[in-house]
Amino acid sequence: MSWRHVGSRALVALGTLAFVLVFNFFLFRAVGDPKKDLIRSRLTPAAKEALLKERGLDRDKLTQFRIYLSQTLRGDLGTSFTSRKPVLDEVLGALPNTLMLVGVATLLSAFIGGWMGVIAASRRGSAWDTALTQGSLVFWSMPFFFIAIIFIWIFAVKLGAFPTGLKSTPGGPTSGFAYYRDVFEHALLPVTTLTISLLAQYTVVMRATVSDVMNEDYITTGRAIGLPARLVMRRHAVPNALLPFVTLFALNIGFVLSGAFVIESVFSWPGIGDLGIEAIGNKDYPVLQGTFLVASAAVIVANFATDLVYGLLDPRVRTA
Repeated sequence: MSWRHVGSRALVALGTLAFVLVFNFFLFRAVGDPKKDLIRSRLTPAAKEALLKERGLDRDKLTQFRIYLSQTLRGDLGTSFTSRKPVLDEVLGALPNTLMLVGVATLLSAFIGGWMGVIAASRRGSAWDTALTQGSLVFWSMPFFFIAIIFIWIFAVKLGAFPTGLKSTPGGPTSGFAYYRDVFEHALLPVTTLTISLLAQYTVVMRATVSDVMNEDYITTGRAIGLPARLVMRRHAVPNALLPFVTLFALNIGFVLSGAFVIESVFSWPGIGDLGIEAIGNKDYPVLQGTFLVASAAVIVANFATDLVYGLLDPRVRTA
């Protein structure tokens, strides 16, 4: 991969991040007035006055923007209107929970969905093909929250097999094997919900691309010289079908993150989505800005990393 390609993708990522930084400031001021909502908050008069001066909320918009930009570039995302804690601390405290949920669900859905797509493509027109593709499309057509509610009703309420929400049991173990088992039990339903919701996209794309590749001349040649069907599929068909799959993976990152926010709300999972939804109810603008900025930055970084992986897979990009 050429350094020019890496540099060009890095510039695109930085430019996108700069746009998000500016957009983040004006977005939440377009839907409300932080100064008025701060005044109506439950903080003491002294705390309100201190926040007004600290963030320049009593000054004009241009001055507020300069203060916001200067503080954000120094890593200062502000102070929560409700908790009076630094927003960066709250966001960084919630981010690992979201990354755990999103990371596991994304990898599982991509791996299982890709595997299902390969099986469907290798058995086109069969009952397996119909069951895998149509079955996954049924779940894809359902909203995230609907699948979550169904799972809670079946596995938590009716069967009592799993907790209905939170990351761990209040008052339960805080370390050791018992703690990790408790977290696993709490995470199983939200991770499964998000994974099942994403399966169909990977299944359909992998099935379509593998089916196209199977019609190529080099696949026909491999079969003609007597190579086993599994070897042809594993060494030739699947690797050459990965490019659209990786593209889908990159495009899906933002979609998965938005879906994770819904799942976090339904299961009370303490991630940045749940933090942001709570901030909406409290009209806590600094927390809203912080969660939006961090979530957007995570998507930009993930897409940049995917661009580099794409360059490794495609020789045409590698030498560009």
